[in-house]
Amino acid sequence: MRVMRKWNWMVTAFLLLSLSAMAQQPAETHVTDAAASQTSQPSQPAAGQPAATSPAPQTQPASSQAAPASQSASPTTMDQVVDRFIEREHGLMKMLENRNPVVETYLQNLTLDPQLGPVPKDDHYFLGRMDLGESVDRKDYLRDQSMEKHLLGGFTKLFKMQYQPMGFSWMIFADRSDFDRQHYDFKYIHREFLGDVRCLVFDVTPKKDAGKGRFLGRLWIEDQDFSIVRLNGTYAPRPKNSYFFHMDSWRLNLIPGYWVPAYIYSEEGDFSAGAKNKIAFKAQTRIWGYDLKKDGKGDELTQVLVDSSVKDTSAAAQDASPLQAEREWQQQAEDNVVERLQRAGLLAPEGDVDKILQTVVNNLQITNNIELPRPVRTRVLLTSPLETFSVGNTIVVSRGLIDVLPDEASLAMVLAHELAHIVLGHNLGSKYAFNDRMLFSDDTTYSNLGFKHIPEEETAADKKAIEILKTSPYGQKLDSAGLFLKALQTRVGSLSALLTAHLGNNISEGTTVTRMSQLMTSAPAFDMNKLDQIAALPLGGRVKMNAWDDRVELIKSQPVAITSARDKMPFEVTPFFPRLSRLGTGTSGTNTTPTTANAGAAN
Repeated sequence: MRVMRKWNWMVTAFLLLSLSAMAQQPAETHVTDAAASQTSQPSQPAAGQPAATSPAPQTQPASSQAAPASQSASPTTMDQVVDRFIEREHGLMKMLENRNPVVETYLQNLTLDPQLGPVPKDDHYFLGRMDLGESVDRKDYLRDQSMEKHLLGGFTKLFKMQYQPMGFSWMIFADRSDFDRQHYDFKYIHREFLGDVRCLVFDVTPKKDAGKGRFLGRLWIEDQDFSIVRLNGTYAPRPKNSYFFHMDSWRLNLIPGYWVPAYIYSEEGDFSAGAKNKIAFKAQTRIWGYDLKKDGKGDELTQVLVDSSVKDTSAAAQDASPLQAEREWQQQAEDNVVERLQRAGLLAPEGDVDKILQTVVNNLQITNNIELPRPVRTRVLLTSPLETFSVGNTIVVSRGLIDVLPDEASLAMVLAHELAHIVLGHNLGSKYAFNDRMLFSDDTTYSNLGFKHIPEEETAADKKAIEILKTSPYGQKLDSAGLFLKALQTRVGSLSALLTAHLGNNISEGTTVTRMSQLMTSAPAFDMNKLDQIAALPLGGRVKMNAWDDRVELIKSQPVAITSARDKMPFEVTPFFPRLSRLGTGTSGTNTTPTTANAGAAN
């Protein structure tokens, strides 16, 4: 009885303290209803008619992007939290409405393999620029291979719905036009950490008669500014003869005050016994280039002071010899191409990954006594297809190719091929020294630039590359490079989009891997059931990218034990699962990029 009285006294005291604390809370500032202040949406154009778009205003650099001012006191109830994240979501839409990021979707249609489970049977690729204005629109970089024609065979209407206002908008935002209490019910579930960020989790359901194509799923809300950081679900109810895919959409805190959309994973299909799949696929969508800039070169005239008394007395002050003039011309073309690709959002700014690639190239050069009149540079192409090319003395390797390479020796194989082209003088880019050739729109980049060698030059480069590799530090480690090519050979028939190079030469021709194929003859037998044989990684296994400024760095993930052949997933699409962190908390925004389960298994 004494214990019971003591317990009752403690409960009473706790309630009194709670009431006292609530009485001291500041009065809540009124949260404006987002729906009431929202401008009406323009009517959707008829099918087959392009939507009218106005030129996007010039974007501000990230350094001048101010964080949104807080207009309300900290929420004290879950209803106030809902009002706050609705308000924040509309603020994000407003901030992004003048942005035109690059958007890339890579999709693999699936079939069931009795041993490996669902595996790719064919694939599709889309790359373009997205206008985040009032009516979400896009421009294709790949006009002849747009996913509007090829994404899901005959499901053209499905694709159009996905990319019009109720299209990519629904993959990035929960609901672009009607995200409010009038159209949705919000139910608090629990608190949960996503990486370093504590979140409030809400289930969201559309109200009755809210209309078709409303978000149905779950939201994660970070608990400081109350911004949405993750959306997971689909859209319902679906119109007749149409489909809404499931999606898992992630945002990153890359600028003060905002979490911007960066990754979307989609998956459909049921491979359980007796299931009949109309659609079965996995797809990754990456968004980047929110703040495309020109390396600050617009400010150079305000930073450079000219002293007219200084004279150039070096040897270079004299007229160039014919050979010097040729090299200067090639350098000008090389610089033009690199700058133009970066302005188009296709090439990452110089960074730490370039230094790693450069180290491997230096190892190849030093051990082979290769001396060139100009240094070799390396850069990262931001796209997923597996490709390399060289322009002048700059070697470019795609992010997707770096992702799937299992080790440094395989990377050396890739770089040696392009280094061989440089050593042999196979320069294709001199015509780009004419600056008028750089005057084209970003969406026509692939039709205006190209660095494909003739077959004879490719054969000569392969032969020279193998000579370089054999006398390099990687000469005794080429079995892994050969195994990588063998693994690629097993998937070449189902990965035509991933293996289609858009600026350089293809690694394969038809259903045969042709690049450096001699290395396959001396490599061990490829065996998916051999768990310690990691011949290739899934996509996303190596490189992480900052969606705001396009910078890249290598993923630092913990090795994960592989317990079956199904864990290997070479060249496959996998879900995104970033470790979220806040900007300025000791980890950079790029540290929130997805990790792959077995990315470290080959290390």
